Amino acid sequence: MSDFSREPARDRIIVALDCDRAEALRLAELLSGRAKWLKVGMTLFYAEGPAIVSQLKALGFKVFLDLKFNDIPHQVKGAAASATRSGADMLTMHASGGAPMMAAGQEGARGAALFAGLAEPITLAITVLTSMDQADLDDIGVARPLREQVCALAELARKAKLSGVVASPQEASQLRAVLGPDACIVTPGVRPA
Repeated sequence: MSDFSREPARDRIIVALDCDRAEALRLAELLSGRAKWLKVGMTLFYAEGPAIVSQLKALGFKVFLDLKFNDIPHQVKGAAASATRSGADMLTMHASGGAPMMAAGQEGARGAALFAGLAEPITLAITVLTSMDQADLDDIGVARPLREQVCALAELARKAKLSGVVASPQEASQLRAVLGPDACIVTPGVRPA
């Protein structure tokens, strides 16, 4: 079981900072002592760079860096290493990039943590975005039913030795059966019915 899974439920709530830097820091100040995890997504990270991760870490938060890496294995390995060096405690990559890509990301994160004397971050696969439904999968040429696609991609993440997956709450129990009791399953959104 991951360290994240062992934390009390209250400490596993991740607050998304989907805002600009000023608002993110204002929210961090309000949440100090109340929340343990903050999520930095693409918009905030691309506007502020690794400095925003450092600022939030300096305020005592754990940072979920949700950049959803998806590229050739060499690039994802480097991106995961850079994210780890920036202080990310949790990071994401798309499972659709394949097991070799995810394994490279895991290797990059692990290696950077070891070299810098940091804790290894939790590495999570994005299976199917929670905003997507079956019609969206059909549009991009995925023939499997949505839940089967989610499970197939989660299995690739398991083979790549990622810590777990990001998934809709409706899929969590099914994914627990695929991934086993030690996997970290983060459920930040709700897939439309």
